[in-house]
Amino acid sequence: MSARPVADTLTVIFEALGEVSGRSVLDAGCGHGRLAAALLGRGAGVAAVDPDAAAVSAARTAAPAARVEQASAEALPFPDASFDGVVMLNSLHHVPVASQAGALAEMGRVAKPGAPVVIVEPLAEGSFFAAMRPVEDETEARAEAQAAIATACAEGGPLRLMETLEYERLNAFPDVEAFLRALVSADPAREIALAGARADVERLVAEHGEPVANGFALRQPHRMHQLVKRS
Repeated sequence: MSARPVADTLTVIFEALGEVSGRSVLDAGCGHGRLAAALLGRGAGVAAVDPDAAAVSAARTAAPAARVEQASAEALPFPDASFDGVVMLNSLHHVPVASQAGALAEMGRVAKPGAPVVIVEPLAEGSFFAAMRPVEDETEARAEAQAAIATACAEGGPLRLMETLEYERLNAFPDVEAFLRALVSADPAREIALAGARADVERLVAEHGEPVANGFALRQPHRMHQLVKRS
């Protein structure tokens, strides 16, 4: 059993950001807008970006009071020092490797001096990751994202590391179909791989799933980096 604590990702992010009420926060790689909506609920002024048009549409519905734009993390459409906090949740490993350094530099650029830049990334470990690998194996992509963060925090890099936290998110599902729907919701391109992967996913869920009320649970380890722009 892992020694990592089980934690809710939104709780981890809000603890890293500190008080957000009345402050400006950027959600970079906002997906369907869950984090943006939660930030609005805490009283933050929210801007969000995502390169995918469908995600932008969904985020505008989920967080109607946020400024949501279609843009990539490596070319943020905001002036220098615009935000009291910047968050990138489960998105850096989806940025092309050649652009990850630029994306991290951009998040530092738009953060105000001393403002937290919070990067949360899933690790290539855990029962959730094992069960999803037949659909998409992100081993290399996740390792590249961690390497990009390390490089950005090294001497001469644009960011300075303040804190890291490793934790596990416990994801519960009523059945395998619900798990597969969650994978496709996160990335519709995975739909193509489902037909050939279903039997392997069912086997891995049976092997790794933890019985819970009305279904099973899978564990996904994450690493949170709290950073600031290097002065």
